[in-house]
Amino acid sequence: MIALSSEKNKLGIGLMSGTSLDGLDIAACYYEQDNDKYQFKVVDVATINYSDSWRNRLLQAEFLSGRALQELHIDFARFCAQEINTFLKSKNLKPDFIASHGHTVFHQPQLGYTLQIGCGATIAAITGFTTITNFRQTDVALGGQGAPLVPIGDLFLFSDYEVCINLGGFANISVKENSNIQAFDICPVNIVLNDLCKKLNLPYDHNGDIAKSGNVNSQLLEHLNKIEYYQEKAPKSLGTEWVRSYFTPIIQQFENDMAVQDIIATVTAHAAFQIAKAIPITSQSALVTGGGALNNFLISSIQEKTRAHVYLPELNVINFKEAIIFGFLGFLRSNEIINVLKSVTGARKDSCSGVIHL
Repeated sequence: MIALSSEKNKLGIGLMSGTSLDGLDIAACYYEQDNDKYQFKVVDVATINYSDSWRNRLLQAEFLSGRALQELHIDFARFCAQEINTFLKSKNLKPDFIASHGHTVFHQPQLGYTLQIGCGATIAAITGFTTITNFRQTDVALGGQGAPLVPIGDLFLFSDYEVCINLGGFANISVKENSNIQAFDICPVNIVLNDLCKKLNLPYDHNGDIAKSGNVNSQLLEHLNKIEYYQEKAPKSLGTEWVRSYFTPIIQQFENDMAVQDIIATVTAHAAFQIAKAIPITSQSALVTGGGALNNFLISSIQEKTRAHVYLPELNVINFKEAIIFGFLGFLRSNEIINVLKSVTGARKDSCSGVIHL
C-alpha cells in the first residue's frame, strides 16, 4: 500500500460534487490526530456554482458513450483542478493532499460497480499536489454499498451528537451507539425538489416557502411512502437511477392533475416523514447539515415528528460538511487508517479506501 507521510496534523482540501448539482464545494481544513481522537479546523471554504453548460453535462453523463464519458472524466478533473488552483492561490495555501469525491454518474453496488468521474491523476498533475480519489469502489468490491461514507466523520468529528443527518440530493443518517455506528440513505430530497422547482423557473425552494404555500396530496403521499425501499433494512443506498426508476414515475402519475406547488409540498412532507421515522425514538439529539438544512419548512416539519432535538451547526458546517469529511477520509487514507466501515456499508470487512495519485 502506498502511503503519504504519517504526520498527525495535515492541511487537506476536501472536494465534493453532489447529486443535487448545486456546485463544487471546496473545504480547506487542518486535521489532527491524538491517539484515537480526531479534530478538524476549517481554514477556508468556497462553492463554485456550476454554469448551465456544466450542469447539463453532468446531468447527461450517464447517457454518454464510453468515449464521451472518458472525455468528461478528464474535462471535469481539469475544471476541478483549475478551481482548486484559483482557490489555493487566493488563500495562499499549500495543502498536504487533495481528497476528491468526484461526481457520481453510476451507483449500482448490487451489480458490483459505482463510478465517480474527475480523474485524480489529472488533478494531481495540474495542481502539483497529491490527490486521493475513488473512495467507494473498494467497499463495493468487498460486497458493500460503497455508501454512505460520511459516517466515519460523524463518528470521529461530530461525536457529541447521537444522530447525524445530511440533507443533500439524498437524505442520509448516521446513528451512533457507544463506539458503533450504523448509517444508510433515507430518501431523495433536493435531487427531486430542485428538479420540480425548475418548472417554476427557480433553482430551489428557498426556505421551503413553496412547500409551505402548497397543499399536500394525501394520495400521492401514500404512494411515495409505500415505495419498497423504505421497508428494506440497512445497509442500503440510493442513486439517481433509482429516482428515475421508482420515484419519478409515481410523481408523473399525478403531475397532470396537480399544481407544481402541491407536488413540492407533498414531496417535502414525504421527506420529513421518512427522515423523522429514521431517527430512533430514544435519540435526544440530531445534527442536521447539507443544503436542505436551510429549508426552514422542512426542518420544522421534521422537528414536529421527532422527540430528538434538531440542531443546526454553524453555516460553514451546514454547507460544507461533506467536503470536510471527504478531506478527513483523505487524511485517514494518507495515514493508512480505516476510513470505510462495514457496519455502515454491509461490506465483508472495514477498509482503507481511496486511490493515491502522487
